[in-house]
Amino acid sequence: MNLATYFAESAKILDLARQAWSESLLAGALGACTTALRDRRPVLVCGNGGSAADAMHLTAELVGRFLLRRQALNVICLSSNPALLTAWANDYTYDTVFSRQVEAYGQPGAVLIGISTSGNSQNVVTAFERARAMSMKTISLTGEGGGKLAALSDYLFAVPSSSTPLIQQTHICLYHYICGAIEETLAEC
Repeated sequence: MNLATYFAESAKILDLARQAWSESLLAGALGACTTALRDRRPVLVCGNGGSAADAMHLTAELVGRFLLRRQALNVICLSSNPALLTAWANDYTYDTVFSRQVEAYGQPGAVLIGISTSGNSQNVVTAFERARAMSMKTISLTGEGGGKLAALSDYLFAVPSSSTPLIQQTHICLYHYICGAIEETLAEC
């Protein structure tokens, strides 16, 4: 595949995602995040592999700054503590490394964002189950169909593709949009 073909396919998937995600879906997810942050409740973010890197990236934009100077926001990346992740996985199970942290940091009215290209990462699924039991809002960024996360998500952003790189590229565009919208909304308060 040449560069022009790859870019054309990327643009096609971005446009399909734009068409698939309604304004009300976006407004609901943004509202859940801004309400939680305004009320000093955390937004927790998790993922594995490349999605863990995306979880850290999204968190950095909101704790630090994206485009606007503002106060730090209460956003925690559940993928970023290797001592905790490896100790818990070694002593218990990797399937519960994120749900354990949801139990520690979550609360009713907080938000959990899970990033999984398949939508089937068991540790993200288990974290979503725990978050829902705690009356948290759940937002998932997945690939086509949403996998197991679809049924556990208040707000599902399923990229209409099965290509991991194209899904991840679309996730980056989406969470950059979300970061900008959160900043704009909270800066107005």
